[in-house]
Amino acid sequence: MRQNSITIYGRPLVYGACEGYTLVSDEPISFYGGVDPSTGRIVEKGHPLKGQKISGKILIFPYGKGSTVGSYILLRLKRKGLAPSGIINLESEPIIIVGCIISQIPLMDRPSIELKDIPNNRLIKMVVSRDKAFITW
Repeated sequence: MRQNSITIYGRPLVYGACEGYTLVSDEPISFYGGVDPSTGRIVEKGHPLKGQKISGKILIFPYGKGSTVGSYILLRLKRKGLAPSGIINLESEPIIIVGCIISQIPLMDRPSIELKDIPNNRLIKMVVSRDKAFITW
């Protein structure tokens, strides 16, 4: 790790490593109806990230919401190359966990800082293994 870097730890859920720019929301996300699976853009009316593309990003939001179909929307996004590189939640629920497992998207939750303290549009590295999960920038 380089000098002056910041490392944030969390609970490991779906193993993997990735790198990407952060896309941070203080609002939950529904992948079924809230994300267009054809474009990888947030389309939920009134959502603070409406219009933002999630592909290749480290998507950071409190928790998922909505239908269990959301897990399959994540898989569809992954197959089209439109999925986020990784996901960080305050508390992950089954829809997001299953979606990340079947799509092989690294997932961690319970970060050691508040989501609002993670900078938006910052290039970070995310590593999730059996023993630990962390992001660094």
